[in-house]
Amino acid sequence: MSVRAAVVGLGWAGRELWLPRLSEHADFDVVAVVDPAPTARAALDAAPGVPVHQTLDALTPGAVDLAVVAVPNHLHAEVAARLLGRGISAFLEKPVCLTRDEADTLAAAERAGGATLLAGSAAPHRADVAALARLLPELGRIRHVDLSWVRARGIPQAGGWFTQRSKAGGGVLFDLGWHLLDTLAALLGPARFTQVVGVTSNDFVGTGAWSAAWRQDEPTAADHADVEDTARGFLVRDDGVSVGLSAGWASHEARDVTRIQVAGSAATAELRCTFGFSPNRHPHSRLTLTREGTTTSLPVPDEPIGTEYRRQLDGLADILADPGRRGRAVDEARTTVRVIEDFYASARCAHEQTAVPAHQ
Repeated sequence: MSVRAAVVGLGWAGRELWLPRLSEHADFDVVAVVDPAPTARAALDAAPGVPVHQTLDALTPGAVDLAVVAVPNHLHAEVAARLLGRGISAFLEKPVCLTRDEADTLAAAERAGGATLLAGSAAPHRADVAALARLLPELGRIRHVDLSWVRARGIPQAGGWFTQRSKAGGGVLFDLGWHLLDTLAALLGPARFTQVVGVTSNDFVGTGAWSAAWRQDEPTAADHADVEDTARGFLVRDDGVSVGLSAGWASHEARDVTRIQVAGSAATAELRCTFGFSPNRHPHSRLTLTREGTTTSLPVPDEPIGTEYRRQLDGLADILADPGRRGRAVDEARTTVRVIEDFYASARCAHEQTAVPAHQ
């Protein structure tokens, strides 16, 4: 039996990612769309005959099995909690929530409504990431992981909600950084972080010249940008693995590059690719294994851009049917939010220490 799905929110993610993929997937039947804006009618092209509603009140647990929430970050927890509290399971992509208090709200709503929160990033479902994961047993004891996703030009909708801390929670760390942290957890298993040191900068976010043109966002009036476009940090997990993290919406690089290097006691593996949808990418992923001075290139499956989102849906129905999944997404989100909060705290401290007093 197909999962009766609703899409809540028809911004770029709801319109371009989730609605068409859910409509085409054999495991799902799109039964409703919710968006208060008149532009929601445009989604009928992707899902003809699907009712479009203005409010969540139109969704009921008797008619909807799963609501895919694709609203701005600051509404994630509020919308998902309303659905969960009414007994409708919800799926949230990153960021699941913006604070630990919001994680508590989601957990309470899960318990109250008896529904399940599902969450996760698509990046761990890429074929090249899976190929990297299969190499891990050859590396010996894992000692260090370098995670990097740096775009050449990729600030989403400069002047829109993505660049406002009150609505996005933060900048690139909540955006690309969450994907990287989810990928790390998928590769090594979840863990808490005992040490977090980070710095941030915002050299590019204030100008439209560095925007992500491929997203085709609706133009917005210029607004004050108060988030970081670059984050660099060094983290230590409670299993002793150290992690270097670098995320950038923009840079002076020629192409958008994602790099994951896993160093172990017996060998080092490295994946170079480009996460996401940017056309400014390397055409093929490259996976290498280095042992005792010799580097070997390994085959990596080629797949169309965005395949990871469909693959993420492939297992979602089974996860939804598993009562043991309840509470897990919230627990994982708490860990991620905590490391992001600690990262920002470290960055603020570094900024305060290097700031020059006005009288000097």
